[in-house]
Amino acid sequence: MADDTERIEQEIARAREDLAKTLDQLADRANPQRLADDAKSRALATLNKPAVKYALTGVGVIVVFLVVRKIVR
Repeated sequence: MADDTERIEQEIARAREDLAKTLDQLADRANPQRLADDAKSRALATLNKPAVKYALTGVGVIVVFLVVRKIVR
């Protein structure tokens, strides 16, 4: 009977440790600063791809051309 009590107490202690680790992982994943940093990194990585970079440059040139044309007329 004493062995069962000790075994149950050890299982409870292990379960508490596992729960504490899980809560720490969830807190780390849900950290707003970390989420913002990850989103910024992904956005910069996407914007630095040549296809996206050149497409945005092209759109910018067209917009500038249209604005200058509108001002001149």
